[in-house]
Amino acid sequence: MEIIKDLPEVFEEFAQQRKNSFLAVKEYKDKGIPVVGSYCTYFPQEIAMAMGAATVSLCSTSDETIAEAEKELPKNLCPLIKSSYGFAKTDKCPFFYFSDVVVGETTCDGKKKMYELMGDFKETYIMELPNTQREEALLLWRKEMIRFKEYLEEKFQTTITEDDIKKAIKTNNEARLALRRLYQVMRHDPAPITGYDLFKVLYGSTFKLDRSLIAGEVNVLVDKIEKEYAEGKMQEKKPRILVTGCPIGGATEKVIRAIEDNGGIVVTYENCGGAKSIDKLVDEENPDVYDALARRYLDIGCSVMTPNPNRLELLGRLIDEYQVDGVVEMTLQACHTYNVEAYGIRKFVNEVKKKPYISVETDYSQADIGQLGTRITAFLEML
Repeated sequence: MEIIKDLPEVFEEFAQQRKNSFLAVKEYKDKGIPVVGSYCTYFPQEIAMAMGAATVSLCSTSDETIAEAEKELPKNLCPLIKSSYGFAKTDKCPFFYFSDVVVGETTCDGKKKMYELMGDFKETYIMELPNTQREEALLLWRKEMIRFKEYLEEKFQTTITEDDIKKAIKTNNEARLALRRLYQVMRHDPAPITGYDLFKVLYGSTFKLDRSLIAGEVNVLVDKIEKEYAEGKMQEKKPRILVTGCPIGGATEKVIRAIEDNGGIVVTYENCGGAKSIDKLVDEENPDVYDALARRYLDIGCSVMTPNPNRLELLGRLIDEYQVDGVVEMTLQACHTYNVEAYGIRKFVNEVKKKPYISVETDYSQADIGQLGTRITAFLEML
């Protein structure tokens, strides 16, 4: 007989997924299963999955190794890059240690140069990501899908068929649909769960080595949330906040806490770990699997794209669908693309969507927690 766990226990299991997967990744290696590490939502997971590899997110979100990274990287560099490099250099990230190859992408200049240095001590494969979404860029990105596939075939002495890729596309689409169904529970007003609990599941799922398990686990969770909501279990009615900007996780969860500890509730995340990475599916009807993958991944509305209309389209849709009262943008220090784009996001939110907006710039230290709380409390009080 299956034991039905309480929601807090389920949320905590997802929160612990990263740590739990430390042991799992070693077991994968012991069984001879390839492990492919990646740093970005532009990474086409399906191609690695098609050869039976486990894929895992490597982005580091702590200041623990930044001092070590700064021995080789400039101090005025984005903390995400310094943290990622520091964890790689010090071997403090089991996922990096056990990865057979690390896949990077030409998103921002800082990451590109970091990958060069990383290549001195770890096999690092770079995908040439166009910084525009024109049709010509799509052709280049499609070629990059094929080049990556051929690289994996040669490195692991295997064959990746289009049928294998189609199966992986179906598996990943099912995972995305389940995670999308999860964050859509926050359309309810009042919200059924906290934004922090929602985040635990979204973030924890990125460390699930077997992505075929995500859909089933998440759908069971959503059914339970909806059942309890129908029974009257829900959060208090509070100002409904959308969080946008740089990737959130680890140290920057302080922004979520600053919102929810001071009277607000995060009902949706536009960031990489939220809707941005789940909103679009790969077209399973497209007979050209490489074109289908290229279109899906190139359409992601990241600030590295010029111009970047897809971010505004998603942002506007989320503001409407989730009845958002205010927008909080979190930018990391020295993340130039997001910091520059914040001006246009503010104009869009204020002038087009007629909603209040605040931008908070931070890093991976805990030194600004008090200031964050003060600023966000003042913002919430005016809603």
